[in-house]
Amino acid sequence: MPTMNHKVAFSFADGKTLFFPVQGNEILLDAALRNGIKIPLDCREGVCGTCMGRCESGRYQMDYADEETLSAQDLAQRKMLTCQTRVQSDASFYFDFDSSLCGAAEPLALRGRVSHVELVSASTAILHLDASGNGQGLDFLPGQYARLRVPGSEAVRAYSFANRPNPQNHLQFLIRLLPDGAMSNYIRERCQVGDEIHFEAPLGTFYLRHITRPLLLVAGGTGLSALLGMLDELADGGAAGQPVHIYYGVRQAADLCELERIAGYAERLPGFRFTPVLSEADEHWSGKRGYVTEHFALAELRDAPFDLYLCGPPPMVESVKSWLEEQQLDHGHLYVEKFTQSNS
Repeated sequence: MPTMNHKVAFSFADGKTLFFPVQGNEILLDAALRNGIKIPLDCREGVCGTCMGRCESGRYQMDYADEETLSAQDLAQRKMLTCQTRVQSDASFYFDFDSSLCGAAEPLALRGRVSHVELVSASTAILHLDASGNGQGLDFLPGQYARLRVPGSEAVRAYSFANRPNPQNHLQFLIRLLPDGAMSNYIRERCQVGDEIHFEAPLGTFYLRHITRPLLLVAGGTGLSALLGMLDELADGGAAGQPVHIYYGVRQAADLCELERIAGYAERLPGFRFTPVLSEADEHWSGKRGYVTEHFALAELRDAPFDLYLCGPPPMVESVKSWLEEQQLDHGHLYVEKFTQSNS
């Protein structure tokens, strides 16, 4: 009976991610080396800890780990040794050092063609790219981002994928439209179906981890993009039975986007809740007003550990961090993507 191959992602502290196949029952380190990923190593016997990483998602088993190398707490945190690990499903692993130590290549240089642009509001657009012409499937972890080169210029802008990987290589990006920005002006003035856009991917260490606790997803503006990719993954059976609550903060009702898509997650995710919050709502808005931290369910968060994924502009990120500290909610695990809004 043939053994099953698994797809594995190695993510590093410099934000790069490498994907490679692992054969059934193969030692993870051997598979990495076979695919040109030179993870630092020494003893290869589960003693030195040089090849240590942490499993962020997926199932695995270890043949051996010296108790002085990985403590019981380390094992509970899913730390592992690549020289002793065998994966039992598709999985992702994080290493707290730069990919350059592994002889890792630069992110893939790719291209896509504009298939559709939705002008959601005066401040937001959704760019759809068809990247099927690259001749290979594009791998990325939901939540990661790509660097897109603005056609007709040397300007490069970073945008989170707003969907999960798919065989067709159809990609989506939420784009904040600035009054005068390189990508914003291109979208408004020159963008045509069929335009070629070059980009690099995958990048970033903000992605969905192994799920064992309730999930709180918090988005500010186009920070929703990264969380949509995560929600696609969760809705496809990845929530592990845990409840999911997403808070979406924008200024005005016109800035809200993908509401129909978000409503669809409620049909596929038991325990799914959605709370939009407007900071500058008019008299016609009947929902939540102010800032997202004013509407967090404090009693609920105090009851049990949780994982919070936060993506938005720096002021919002700092506000949520401060709120968590003030409420002394140290049993929650915070994952952050603090994007820097370009002014041009």
